[in-house]
Amino acid sequence: MLLRNVFLLLLCLMAAVPSRADDGYRLWLKYDRIGNAIERQQYARAAQFVASPGSTPVLRAASAELTRGLGGLLGQAVPTVASAGSRTGGIVLRVDAAASQTVKAEGYRIFSEKNNLVIAGRTDRAVLYGAFALLRQVQTRQPLAGLASSSSPRINFRLLNHWDNPNGTVERGYAGSSIWKWYELPERLDPRYTDYARANASIGINGVVLNNVNASARYLSAEYIGKVAAVAGVLRPYGQRVYLSVMWAAPKVIGGLATADPLDPAVKQWWAAKTDEIYKAIPDFGGFLVKANSEGEPGPQDYGRNHADGANMLAQSLGRHDGVVMWRAFVYKANSNGDRFKEAYEEFQPLDGKFDPKVLVQVKNGPIDFQAREPFHPLFGAMPRTPLLLEVQLTQEYLGFATHLVYLGPLIKEVLEADTYAQGPGSTVARLVDGSLDHHALSGIAGVANIGADRNWTGHPVGQANWYAFGRLAWDHTLSPAAIAREWTRMTLTTEPAAVRTITGLLGQSRSIYVRYTTPLGLHHIMGESIHYGPQPWLAKAGRPDWTAVYYHKADSIGLGFDRTATGSNALALYKPEVQKEWGDARTCPLNYLLWFHHVPWTQPLSTGHTLWSELATRYYTGADSVLWLQQQWAAARPALDPALYADVAARLITQRKEALWWRDACVLYFQTLAKQPIPAPLAPPTRSLADIKRLVQLYQLK
Repeated sequence: MLLRNVFLLLLCLMAAVPSRADDGYRLWLKYDRIGNAIERQQYARAAQFVASPGSTPVLRAASAELTRGLGGLLGQAVPTVASAGSRTGGIVLRVDAAASQTVKAEGYRIFSEKNNLVIAGRTDRAVLYGAFALLRQVQTRQPLAGLASSSSPRINFRLLNHWDNPNGTVERGYAGSSIWKWYELPERLDPRYTDYARANASIGINGVVLNNVNASARYLSAEYIGKVAAVAGVLRPYGQRVYLSVMWAAPKVIGGLATADPLDPAVKQWWAAKTDEIYKAIPDFGGFLVKANSEGEPGPQDYGRNHADGANMLAQSLGRHDGVVMWRAFVYKANSNGDRFKEAYEEFQPLDGKFDPKVLVQVKNGPIDFQAREPFHPLFGAMPRTPLLLEVQLTQEYLGFATHLVYLGPLIKEVLEADTYAQGPGSTVARLVDGSLDHHALSGIAGVANIGADRNWTGHPVGQANWYAFGRLAWDHTLSPAAIAREWTRMTLTTEPAAVRTITGLLGQSRSIYVRYTTPLGLHHIMGESIHYGPQPWLAKAGRPDWTAVYYHKADSIGLGFDRTATGSNALALYKPEVQKEWGDARTCPLNYLLWFHHVPWTQPLSTGHTLWSELATRYYTGADSVLWLQQQWAAARPALDPALYADVAARLITQRKEALWWRDACVLYFQTLAKQPIPAPLAPPTRSLADIKRLVQLYQLK
C-alpha cells in the first residue's frame, strides 16, 4: 500500500507540473495544480479519498480519472479505497439500479451524505459521467461545498463520425492523418486511443463511427473486424460503443455474390451472417452507418429499391442484437434545372413511417452541405413517424480548414433552436432530435469529427472547442454556447477572469465574422472547387452542375440569389406555413437567409438602409476587418496564456486575416462585374485585380 501511494503521489506531481510549452495534447483535461492555496485547501477538504467498489472496468476508469484529476489539481495524492466506511471528507461512487427515476440510465446525481460527496447513478456509465462533471466543477473553480446537482442526457445516441480511411488519410480532415493505426492493430494499441476515449467520456459522447461514410468493404472482413474489436476494447471502459460505416456493395465486393439487392434472399443471408460475426467479436457493437446512392456510392436504388428497403434489410440483419442502422439522407442527383435543396426531402419524406424501428434517418443540419449558415433542413418536422438523427460537421470543410478561428457552438445551437412549427410554435429541431416532440424511443446526434494525429488533435488549437461544444450540446441542448465557451476556456486556456471574458466574447463572435467575409446575406457554396479551399464564386463548370458556384448564387445583371419561392424552385413550400411566412417575402426575410430564398435586385433597398450591392460589399469589408478585432482580443489575453499556445493561434490569425482579404476581394470584384456598381464610399477598392485573384485560386487547384 505504501508503494502504491508513493506511485500515486508521483503521478499527481507529474500532472501538477505543466510542461514548458502547452502542446494542446491534454485538451480540456488539464489537471494542473490550483495556484490559489486557499482554494486548493477548500477543495482538498472535500476530496481526501475516492471510495469506489471498482467492480466494473467503467467504475475503475471513473475512480482512476478522479484520483488523477484531483491529485493534479490539489498537488497531492488522493487515494482510492473500496469503501468509505466511517471516513468523511471524500468522494463516494455508487451504482444503484433502483436509484431515483428522476435521472435516466446515463444520468448522474451529485449530493452530500454523511460529510462525503456522493456520485450516484443507475449504471456505471452514469457514475463515470458524474466523475467528469465533478472534475469540471473543480477545473472551473466552482464550489464543492453543499453541491447538489443532477443531469441526464437529452439524446440517446451521441456520436462522433470519423471520415477516416483504411490508408490513414482523413476525408476533409485538417489535423493530420487518422488516429486509427489500422496496420498496427490489433497487436499494438496506441495509448492515444485511451486519451481519446477519456476526452469523449468527459463530454458525454457514447459512440464512435470509426470510418468514412464513403466506406471501404475492407472493414467487414474478418481481418478488420478483429482490428475494430481491439479499438472497441479500449473505448468500452469509457462508455463508448463502436459503429461502422458500411459499403452497400460489400456482398459483391468481399462476399462473392452477384448482387447487393436488399430483397435478394442471398443478400439478406450474407448480411445476417456478417452481423452475427461482428457481434461475436464485439458484443456491444453499436450498428451501421450507411451512405447509399449519393455522390456515386452504390445503394438499393441500383436495383429499383428505395432507401427504406435498404435500411430495413440491414435492421433486420441485426436480429436480436442491440444495434441500430443510421441511414444518411444526404442524397442529390445531378440536375442542372433542379434544386439540390429539395432532393433529400423528395426522396425521404414519402417514406415516413416505413422504416424499421431500429432505423434512424441521419439528416444534415441544412439542406445543402454544412455551409457556414444554412436554414434548417426541411425534413425536420416532415417525418413525424421516423426518428431523425441530426448530423453536424465539426471539421471545418466550409469554415476555413484549420487556419480560421471559428467556434461552432452558435452554429449547432442555431439549428437546434430553429422552430419547425411541425406541431405549432415551439416544435424546435432540438425537440424533434431528442424524440420528445414525436415520442420516439430512439434519438441521436452526430458530429463529423475534426480529430487527427496532430499533437493537439484538431490542428487549430481552438478547434478543440468545437469538439467540446458538440459533446456538451449533445448531452444537454439547453446549454448556451457562451456558457460552454466559458467552461472550455477555463478548463483549457486560463482561469484568469478578464482573459476568460475576452476569449469567451471572441469565440462568440467568430462564426458570424467568418460568415460576413465569406458568404454574407445567405450566399452559399461559392468556395473553391473540389478541395473547398478559398473563394471561387465564378466557378461555372465542374463535374456536375450542382458542384459549381453559379448554380447557387444565380448572379446576373439584375441581381443575386436563388429564388426558392413559388416563382422559382418553390423549395420554400417544403416548410410549414409559419416558416414560409417568415422567409417568403424578400422585404421581410431575415437578412441572414435572404439570398437562400430570393433573387434580389442589386439596387433593392434593404432594412439596413443600404441597397443589396452596398450591403453586400459592406459586409465583406467589415467581416475582413473584424479579423483585426479577433487579433486584438487574442493579444489582450496574452499575459494569461501559455506562450506557445498563444503564438500558435496568433500566427493562424495572421493567415486568417490574409485569407479574409482574399475572400473579400474575390467576391466583391467578381460580383461587381455583374452589378456594375462602384465600391460604396468610404470603402477603398481592392488593390489587386480579379485576374490576380483568379491566378491565386488556380494555384491552389493544381495537383
